[in-house]
Amino acid sequence: MGPARGLSGNYVKFTFVKVRPEWRALSAGRRAEGKREFAAACASFAEDHHLRAYSLVGSRGDADLMVRAVAPRMGPIHDLHVLLNQSGLMAHADIAHSYLALTRDSPYSDRPSPTAPRPGPDPPYLMVYPMVKKREWYGLPSEQRAAIMRDHIAVGRRFGTIETNTSYSFGMDDQEFVVAFGVQEPREFLEVVEALRGTEASRYTERETPIFTCMAMSIERALAALDGVSLPEPLSLARPAGALA
Repeated sequence: MGPARGLSGNYVKFTFVKVRPEWRALSAGRRAEGKREFAAACASFAEDHHLRAYSLVGSRGDADLMVRAVAPRMGPIHDLHVLLNQSGLMAHADIAHSYLALTRDSPYSDRPSPTAPRPGPDPPYLMVYPMVKKREWYGLPSEQRAAIMRDHIAVGRRFGTIETNTSYSFGMDDQEFVVAFGVQEPREFLEVVEALRGTEASRYTERETPIFTCMAMSIERALAALDGVSLPEPLSLARPAGALA
């Protein structure tokens, strides 16, 4: 018997950080040191694995920063968060939201799903949300589910500039999926969501909130957005296309 579908995928961890107001009252030196420690932990992970940083300053009230970490095993993701928790920044911050998932091919799409991060720059925005299906969905015959999803996928493909990445959380986290859409502008996502509301698949959605509008940028710039104070950028994390210098 061959390996089960999905065992060759990567773990994906979405970590949303909210800085407490007290942190901004610390001295500039202590804030800078905490940011440097946080950035160093991210850079260490990124030497062998995929990591991207996003700012949510201005788009959410309950999160300021998101780190998306991808690895073939859980161990490196665990080690990353141990190091992050040792930083001076996390001594004055909370993990507001946390989602763990696994990449694998979709059973409904005729195209292979990206089970590993693609090379090249990322879109400037990532729209992220956890999703749970109604239990009735799983009681439908597989042929009916496939037909419903083919229609759903066809509607989404009308928006050719949007990159869709769905990862699976069954048995690993509270949600069933984590969906991430790479877009050039958030308004593009509004249009595709409005169109998808009219598909039959939408009837079987139990929950698809909270929704996060994440702006891709270097970890240094995402940290600078927390208090408006920049750090030098000696680290080697890739800068996504469209990110400001």
